[in-house]
Amino acid sequence: MAKRLAEVARKVGVSEATVSRVLNGKPGVSEPTRQAVLTALDVLGYERPSKLRGERARLVGLVLPELQNPIFPAFAEVVGAQLAQRGFTPVLCTQTAGGVSEADYVDLLLAQQVSGIVFVGGLYAEEDAPHDHYARLAARHLPTVLVNAAFRDLGFPRVSCDDTVAVDQAMSHLVSLGHTKIGLLIGPPDHVPSQRKLAAAHRIGARLGLTLGPDSIAHSLYSLEGAQAAAGRLLEAGVTGIVCASDPMALGAIRAARRAGLAVPRDVSVVGFDDSALMNCVDPPLTTVRQPIEPMCRMVIELLLAQIGGNGLTHDELLFEPELVVRSSTGPAPLVRQS
Repeated sequence: MAKRLAEVARKVGVSEATVSRVLNGKPGVSEPTRQAVLTALDVLGYERPSKLRGERARLVGLVLPELQNPIFPAFAEVVGAQLAQRGFTPVLCTQTAGGVSEADYVDLLLAQQVSGIVFVGGLYAEEDAPHDHYARLAARHLPTVLVNAAFRDLGFPRVSCDDTVAVDQAMSHLVSLGHTKIGLLIGPPDHVPSQRKLAAAHRIGARLGLTLGPDSIAHSLYSLEGAQAAAGRLLEAGVTGIVCASDPMALGAIRAARRAGLAVPRDVSVVGFDDSALMNCVDPPLTTVRQPIEPMCRMVIELLLAQIGGNGLTHDELLFEPELVVRSSTGPAPLVRQS
């Protein structure tokens, strides 16, 4: 008990006596200080006294699938900053291979009495993944927002980048440069955003007079190494332009082209997706479709706070339009490879 009092007191910057008064429900402590003490208990992993457990902490879980893809830290930075401006503390939960699962994080956050949870690119986007933990959140009516497409309506507000518009922008750009053999490098077959991109590519290809055969489509994990292997198969099929489902995948495609003795963009043009950090600094600077992170995150916070405030919400998916950013990884179609 003494150790707990000392740690919480140091965390908040108050006396141990003040912490004791909060834990015992005694008067003489300002409301901001009381909330700071309760938040410190949650952050340090101490269980609240039973009489205080009914109060939700001003904590919000932020669950990400990884940090290696720079788009996820970008979302975390903006969501975290906006939460802090509203008086909430973000609790970052990042999955690792063989480590804590998304379901485990949900249990942890529920135990910490969080006010809500924001998921970015979670298992809800994978048809074949376990989804029971989302049902637990729905049953508890815990305020929750999902960023990017879910495999079905799980009963939570959703904020997504418009995959159809993204593919349209990328393919139309390549066609304007004279490319007629375009490949699509996307995520696993059960990944909903990738399914949307694939369906859009078929519709848009038909409109643009292109045919996307099986050898023009490659699935990969969202990693540079996996994308490099998958892109190699597209290059063997003779594509001169590759539309990728993420920036790291695009970097993998560029590496595959170079391993095949091809130059980007002289022989092969590559388009990424996200416009994540430093994509203007790679060689060549990457043409990519930019996700509108700032407006998407503002909407995420509005939806979350509305739920916390007890306001009813529509569960319709809110789509945000991306923007094509043209740099140096795309160029005119090579006449030799088009023949």
